Amino acid sequence: MGRHIRGLAIGGLALGLLGGSAAPEAPVEAPVAEKPNFVVIFADDMGYGDLGAFGHPLFKTPNLDELAAEGQRWTQFYVAANVCTPSRAALLTGRYPIRSGMMGPRRVLFPDSGGGLPADEITIAEALAGAGYVSGAFGKWHLGHLPRYLPTHQGFSTYWGIPYSNDMDKVAGSPDYRAEAAADARWQANPAHFNVPIIHDETEIERPADQFTITRRYTEKAIEFIRAHEDQPFFVYLAHSMMHIPLFASKDFDGRNASLYADAIEEVDWSVGQIVATLKELGLEKRTLVVFTSDNGPWLVFDTHGGSAGLLRGGKGETWEGGQREPTVVWGPGIVSPGVVRGMGSTLDLLPTFCALAGVEPPSDRILDGHDLSAVIRGEGESPRQEMMYYHSGEIRAARVGPFKAHWVTQTEYRGTPPVRHDPPLLFNLEEDPSEKFDVAARHPEVIERIAERVAAHRKSVKPVPDQLAIRLEP
Repeated sequence: MGRHIRGLAIGGLALGLLGGSAAPEAPVEAPVAEKPNFVVIFADDMGYGDLGAFGHPLFKTPNLDELAAEGQRWTQFYVAANVCTPSRAALLTGRYPIRSGMMGPRRVLFPDSGGGLPADEITIAEALAGAGYVSGAFGKWHLGHLPRYLPTHQGFSTYWGIPYSNDMDKVAGSPDYRAEAAADARWQANPAHFNVPIIHDETEIERPADQFTITRRYTEKAIEFIRAHEDQPFFVYLAHSMMHIPLFASKDFDGRNASLYADAIEEVDWSVGQIVATLKELGLEKRTLVVFTSDNGPWLVFDTHGGSAGLLRGGKGETWEGGQREPTVVWGPGIVSPGVVRGMGSTLDLLPTFCALAGVEPPSDRILDGHDLSAVIRGEGESPRQEMMYYHSGEIRAARVGPFKAHWVTQTEYRGTPPVRHDPPLLFNLEEDPSEKFDVAARHPEVIERIAERVAAHRKSVKPVPDQLAIRLEP
């Protein structure tokens, strides 16, 4: 399905007009049996440098490395936020989370939150439902734990997982994870110290969750769903709790490596292998697209219990590249043209891309910030994405246009340091300097002006909506 991308010339590059991709041509509806399946595997707090395919010298990720070799390895793929809740909202809706009220000063949803992803937002699951797709969500949700916000009210036929982060509902008096992790790379917490529930559809079935087995059980539930729906097109959203702290590894993986982090990442890689093996066993691999990425960068304050952003600067919670550029693999032997993709992409692009591949119209009654990447996936064109906004607590702190990225505000997160404001902004050429070491603002005032114009245009497109993260449950 083609798209005509109109643009503005900035720095010699074509930029998509406000709101993402232009209106698509009318799709040719494919028979249901021929529609591709979609599997999104979303890690938590995994760094850009944590996979062998992205340069880690020690972590063993053979399954993901093989998928990267057989499929596409995206080197400039971004999430739309640097923390959990807004990043997940962006992936499922194709919209910056500021548009849905899923980004604000409180950053993420907590057990005392009363808000969630609004019902009038359209998720990937809902967009695909009209084309005969069935969708299942497994793992960490973090878009609202009240029944009306759970996946079964957002287009998914079933859900099995935890409703928010695995370190929440921490039991008073339990050990200080940060201190223990700093002292011992192999220290493992007691799951009973985190009173996190497991929910099946809308029913709580376990509390506290046995987090030693949680990666394996997410995987088993996703495989059960694939087997049950092999004869119809499906969308699987498998959102792992790992590598968020507290880290856990099952008995089959605990102790395999020098650090618990390496054990846990090896188990996530095993999970990917199990999903792919199931697709192959059922003969679905040539009509299934698998996307693996993470919700934000590594939680660096946890030392060896956090990951690595590789050559990128910063990590989780920050608008440096390490906070939002993620290791991303796209695989599907019958769909994907293998190779390294150096163009920009984002989780914002998944909804319009899946719609294009499924032959259905994306939502047309709202601004989408995603682009259709199907031509890139098929090896038939270049990525239309040429810009990213880097939000923090509802504020645009940085923006990228083409190769250049401007920072108006920087901050080292989770260490008690205040934000630093820059006037003029810092400016980096990411094609020359992906580590953001060399400020070139003095040489390119015209670039700063053009990026500021794009930011201003984006701000004008954002309509005020209630901050869902600010809503608290009544005592």
